[in-house]
Amino acid sequence: MQRFRVGVFMGGRSVESEVSFNSGRTVCDHIDVDLYQVIPIFQKKSGGLYLLPLKFLHRGKISDFEHRLEKEAKKIDWDDLKKLVDFVYIATHGFYAEDGTLQGMLEVLKIPYLGSKVFASACGIDKNFQKQILRMNGIEVANDLVLSPKQIKNISKEKISKLLQKSKFKFPLFVKPTLEGSSLGISFVESIDEIIPALEKACYKDVTREQSVLVEEKIEGMEFTCIGLQKSKLAGLDFKSSGEWFGLPITEVIHEKGTAFHDYEQKYMPGRSTKITPARCSEKDSKKIQDVCVKASEILGFTNFFRTDGFLTKDGKIVIADPNTLSGMGPASFLFHQAAEIGINHTKLINYLINLELDKQGLLEGIFLNKKIKTKKDMRKKIAVLFGGDSNEREISLESGRNVCYKLSPSKYEVIPIFVDDQMNLYKLCPRLLIQNSTREIKDQARKDIQIKWADLPKISDFVFIALHGGKGENGSVQGALETLGLPYNGSGVLASSLCMDKHKTNNFLSKKGFDVPKSTLIGKKRFLEKQSLSEDLKKNGFTFPLIIKPPDDGCSMYVKKVNNRVDLEKKIKKYFESRKDVVMIEECLFGMELTCGVVGNDNVKVFPPSNSVCVGDILSVEEKFLPGAGENQTPAPLSTKDLTFVQKVIKDVYLTLGCKGYVRIDCFYQDEKTSPTGKKRLVILEINTLPALTPATCIFHQAAEIGINPMELIGEIVELGFDLHKNFVFKGSQTFEVQPPLEEKVVKKTLSSK
Repeated sequence: MQRFRVGVFMGGRSVESEVSFNSGRTVCDHIDVDLYQVIPIFQKKSGGLYLLPLKFLHRGKISDFEHRLEKEAKKIDWDDLKKLVDFVYIATHGFYAEDGTLQGMLEVLKIPYLGSKVFASACGIDKNFQKQILRMNGIEVANDLVLSPKQIKNISKEKISKLLQKSKFKFPLFVKPTLEGSSLGISFVESIDEIIPALEKACYKDVTREQSVLVEEKIEGMEFTCIGLQKSKLAGLDFKSSGEWFGLPITEVIHEKGTAFHDYEQKYMPGRSTKITPARCSEKDSKKIQDVCVKASEILGFTNFFRTDGFLTKDGKIVIADPNTLSGMGPASFLFHQAAEIGINHTKLINYLINLELDKQGLLEGIFLNKKIKTKKDMRKKIAVLFGGDSNEREISLESGRNVCYKLSPSKYEVIPIFVDDQMNLYKLCPRLLIQNSTREIKDQARKDIQIKWADLPKISDFVFIALHGGKGENGSVQGALETLGLPYNGSGVLASSLCMDKHKTNNFLSKKGFDVPKSTLIGKKRFLEKQSLSEDLKKNGFTFPLIIKPPDDGCSMYVKKVNNRVDLEKKIKKYFESRKDVVMIEECLFGMELTCGVVGNDNVKVFPPSNSVCVGDILSVEEKFLPGAGENQTPAPLSTKDLTFVQKVIKDVYLTLGCKGYVRIDCFYQDEKTSPTGKKRLVILEINTLPALTPATCIFHQAAEIGINPMELIGEIVELGFDLHKNFVFKGSQTFEVQPPLEEKVVKKTLSSK
């Protein structure tokens, strides 16, 4: 019997296309594939529709694959949808997606879809119109002044001053586009000199069209986000009735210090946003917020669900700021954040939303209700996932760990999320803590009653998945602890982990083994602060500017800087040592094509197609690595087949020489005959990441997808490689075991001698 086909729309024509792509990927990852067939559908900004291949789904940015769509993806027409899908899950945002246009097309095609219908969608996206409707019905909204594109073209400081005086506005004010979301185009203005650039920024935020602009008063009070779901007895959340609204726990939004609003980077950059759920207000105020938001959604005609932003003022007023018919669906979005608070995970919520609309259409009953997924729960392997940790990469680790928890196959594994704080204490997390936006928030809420001992890990798990990055998680310490406890784990053993964590030692080792590495040296803090000259170090290593300074033991581009001259070098090293680091690594600046390449395997090694990491500035930034829409990775790298084979062979040799196991990601520079100082093409190895990031759009997923491996399959393979590597641990149930002498060092030595 053919499964019900769910088309997930992503991309789109608005400036929120990158956010939409992030949402669509999350939805695809969590739809119940035992019940539904997932069909990713990507829309280009030009409007063209494509069936999105798996190898493109887990990219970090649309430009990573958009140029390949014509040749490698099937282009479809709107009318084709009737043959391809039974339901459309709208993960597109903004113009042509939340404004009634997409909804109108799906109505014409008679395809059921997620969210509100045509009028409510058109009303929900237009901040000016919705505010008028809400005012008419007694809902409190911010005072505003609306300026048309024509007015903005002819605006002057004198004209805007008169308009503001007439409206009795005082600075500071907010300026925002009427038709955009994700905080795009919004400015906080504190003087008349700032307002005209802010108006132009908002009016022309989408270069394809002009739009009216709102100038709004600044509301003082607690900023909140409220999400409501309509109830359905049949859709899967055990509601006893259908039709009424159900409010999820409210979230209080805290802006970063020195900022005036929850901007794009705070919303989507790992660890930046502070979201407190439930909000720190009384139950009475919380109920009042939910009641007002439900009333606003009913006035605007919303159905299925809503997300409404607003403020609770000091005098108890509820001011509605932005009702939305759809919500962002990134892994840590408000929707999942609030659902997790009451024990609803991503998969359960996403499938409920699908079932909710199908129930309204009369399509649900009799199709899915009698279908049970039979899982022998007692036969599943128990996987403890460690994330957080004591390094500067703890926020990325949280993203990786959470993603691993969500992508471990629920039919094969029972997942146990374990938060590791900066003192290396362990806490067993429930869903509501797992979805918190930052390690700081988790630590603040981690109580003693959920703390466990390291010695408890063998009692609760059969395997430990280390999703830690840097620090003790990646330098062999945690690996040593797990070896001591007799627990199998993912990735390399103690020796390879501790070696690869030290970039300088790894460079020296690889150099002695005949590999190309950048010239580098270490300088201690004490020697530098005693003002001993750098000249000897620079001369001894044959260094010429520009140079790179970096920590020898950190990742994710932390503290990495390019320096252009002697003065710049001393200035940046001095700044570097203010970060509590004791040693700085000085490295030659390489030129060529920057690559990153994933490898999977123990003895039988599989090298993925390498990616070309394209950066805007001097150094690939952490934002380019992890912020949706930032950075660019071309996979496979734009090299000839012969050169790609050359790169993969060197990468494999490096992997085996270092004794790596399970999986790694190796960063390097490819230099052709013209770029290489030797006159011969070469691959210069920068660093080896023995526990690379496993965030939703990380490069290793792009590369695996190029050869047909999806994220769940890749993570499952990493687990099984860990079990295989540590099969010398003989288990007696899940609680007691015997440990044979570890073989890791022997395996490494054997591999090195064979080379």
